[in-house]
This record gives sequence, C-alpha cells and structure tokens, in this order.
Amino acid sequence: MSVQVQAALAAFHARLHSPSVPSFSSDPDRSQGVPEELVEVCDEANNCFKIFAVRHAAELHRASALLQRRYAWRGYSIAPLEARRRRSITLTASHEGATVATITAALDSAEGLYVEALYPDCVHALREPGRKLCEFTKFAVDESVRSQALLGAIFHVACMYVLEVHRCTDALIEVNPRHVRFYEQMLGFTCAAEQRLDESVNAPAVLLRLDMQHCARQIESLAGGVNPGRKQRSFYPHFFARDVVDQVVSRLRTH
Repeated sequence: MSVQVQAALAAFHARLHSPSVPSFSSDPDRSQGVPEELVEVCDEANNCFKIFAVRHAAELHRASALLQRRYAWRGYSIAPLEARRRRSITLTASHEGATVATITAALDSAEGLYVEALYPDCVHALREPGRKLCEFTKFAVDESVRSQALLGAIFHVACMYVLEVHRCTDALIEVNPRHVRFYEQMLGFTCAAEQRLDESVNAPAVLLRLDMQHCARQIESLAGGVNPGRKQRSFYPHFFARDVVDQVVSRLRTH
C-alpha cells in the first residue's frame, strides 16, 4: 500500500487479495465482557483478522488509543471515542490480539450527525422525505496493516449495519481534501459540499456522500470477486458473499 493510501486511511475523518471463507464464533459470554465477534477474514498472506462490535469499556479504550495515535501521526487532534450511543456501532478489527482498525457507523437521530457540526446546511438539505441518513466516523488503521482484505471487510460490516439492518439511503463522511479521490474510487463516494475548516481536528475537510443504493449494486455485482495477484482499485471485490452477509446481519440485529 502506498504512503498516500496509508495516509488517507489514517486521516479518514467524518464525522489483495483473496479472503478465505469467514468463520463465526459461538455467542460470547457478555457477562464476562468478552467482545462480540462478528466475522473473521484472512488475506492471501494468511493474516487473519477478527471483526468485533464494541460493547465494553476496555474495547472502547483500545480503539480510542489507536484512533488518537493515528490522528496524532498526521498532526491532527481528536477527542477519545465516546461511550456507545443507542443508534451507532463501533467496530474493531484485531490481529493476534492487537486492535489494528476501528470505524464507527451512526444513524441520524434527534442528536444529529457528527458531520452536521461543520455542514449543518448540507445535512439539513439532505433530510428529505424518504431519505434516511447515516455517517461513517472515527476510522483508523494501524500503520503495520497492508491488507485490503481487512479494509474491505470492516467497511462492509459497517455498510451492513446502515444498509441491511437500518435501511439508510445516504452515508456521509468528512475527509481531508487530499484524499477525496481515494474514497471516490474505493467506495464510490461523491462530493456533497465544498471544503471547510474543521476546527475540531484543526484540518480542512470535504463532505462526501455515498448513495447506498449504488453501494448495494456494487456489492451485488462485485462482492467476492477478488482476482488473486491483481491489484484492486475498489474495496467492493473484498466484500463478503451473500451467505456470509446473512450471518453477520443476524448478529448485527442484536446490537
């Protein structure tokens, strides 16, 4: 993965590989604070990653530490992850017991969206009858990770939550202007508003929008279609096949 792409992943702000057949663990003992494993994916280098839905303070602390470290590396300041909100989910990925990636997906609610702080006019304009908004925020990946299989997997689980479970129509993110093209290419986001200064992280930002129907069509046509040995220019071929989606969605519905 190039330095530019790695920087894009570290700076994501909103607020190849042929994977093996994913495996699922039995239901965790929540009384003991065991993370809820949703799915496991392995890449062509035999690196295996487990994706979890965060439910407990210790998991949140590890995800927050990763997030703050990666933002600091790019010279940005960011507040720690907050305790779980009812209409959101924070996902983490682990490799050999270490947290190596995190992303939060949140639904529109009476509390509003995180991106609304910088783009209140744009978010208000998108709130039309028949539309249901959501956002992806607080995305960070450990600098040691080079696996597109992992990135595709964690993004797909986030998409499952907002698309399959909650039937959202539009997903919003804020990204650094340098990385707009990356998110347009890899996931199909389009520009929703002009560049503004996000004082919460002391960096410029651009609001992007993903049409979730477009996302669904890309998943249907490309998921599970990785060509080993060929560099992928989209995350969608790394998304899961339908039978895996059904199992993960079943678990997400209990979150």
